[in-house]
Amino acid sequence: MLNRIKQYDWRQYNVSLLCIVILLCLISAFSLYLAGGEDKGMAYMKSQIVGMAMGLVIIVFLSLMDYHFICRFVAVYYCLGIALTAATYSPIGVTNSTKAARWIQLAGITFQPSELMKIILILTLATMFAKNQSKNRYIRYMIPMVLVTIIPVVLIAKQPDLSSALVSVFILVCMIFIAGISYRVLVPIILLGIPIGLVGFWYIQQPGNLIFRNPEDYHYLRIMAWLHPETDVNERWNYQQNRSIRAIASGKLYGKYLQDGGSSGSARDYTNVGVRESDFIWSVIGEEFGFLGCCLILALLALVIFKCIIVARKSQDYMGKMIAVGVASMFMFQIFTNISVATLIFPNTGLPLPFLSNGLSSMLSSMIGIGLIMNIAIQPARSSKGGFSMRNVYGSDAERDIDMDLEL
Repeated sequence: MLNRIKQYDWRQYNVSLLCIVILLCLISAFSLYLAGGEDKGMAYMKSQIVGMAMGLVIIVFLSLMDYHFICRFVAVYYCLGIALTAATYSPIGVTNSTKAARWIQLAGITFQPSELMKIILILTLATMFAKNQSKNRYIRYMIPMVLVTIIPVVLIAKQPDLSSALVSVFILVCMIFIAGISYRVLVPIILLGIPIGLVGFWYIQQPGNLIFRNPEDYHYLRIMAWLHPETDVNERWNYQQNRSIRAIASGKLYGKYLQDGGSSGSARDYTNVGVRESDFIWSVIGEEFGFLGCCLILALLALVIFKCIIVARKSQDYMGKMIAVGVASMFMFQIFTNISVATLIFPNTGLPLPFLSNGLSSMLSSMIGIGLIMNIAIQPARSSKGGFSMRNVYGSDAERDIDMDLEL
């Protein structure tokens, strides 16, 4: 292990990515302080700073731990992740004042297994894709990847947590696309998938459909209220989103914090938004920092995704590329969906905003992803003898060291 660390290309250690993540976490801590007000603000801020500190330790550890070694045990991770996700249905499952059993409590610690399961799924799929690298263009070799994804998706969707289930599906789709599946397979799937998706979307709106059999199902009611807001007279289902839009709009160009320094925090519009500390943190950011502040934070989030994609492009092997693509797709879906929900572009669904929403499970999951990205970036440089990393080109450490000395 120590010999492997010596071979890392430390010039590629992504300090800029680490700085962006720290900056986002600090913005989050300050936003949560404002969101919580005098009663909960300090507690929210301390919790987020603790989560950031723990996350930074995880990033440093994982950036040093060779991801090839980590991926040797994906079968163990996968089984453990499935067991923890299924445990939400057991006596140790908790609802955290909601109707959804998405958390488990062990030794006094409450966490959300679906957040960890996303990372486990990325590692599992990347390992499977790497083993079938030369066969990934054929659809029959995609079936095991689909089956591996379906199991956690069903378990998470049943909690119910449809948004996290969709994240897993999006990760799979992105990784299949990057894996190089043949266009002869991809084009027919797209041509069939678009009309099937449109018909399915129309079908779930029909009363008595087999997907949402109960007319009082909150997924169905949220979708209908989103499509036909005029029917939601009492704002029962669009209440949070409508209030969120008003809060964001009231921030105008510069935001209210720049105008009054937070002295009127109790009079903010986002105080009427439920779960503003997590799923609707964007309403706080929009009102306090305005349009310009939102643009700056969006740029930072976009840089995180962009740097993940750059690492995937420069990765020294196929497995590293697939892990980086999986992490990038996870961030991409969650950021786009969270902000779309806060602005009523999408129906209301609970999904945290990476690095910004309150919640230890989400924070640590995002930090694990960043740690993997940073490790992929510092893997040994490509050898002049081939297109693979030194790990694959040479048979022993001695051969690698000799070649490195000659090149230097």
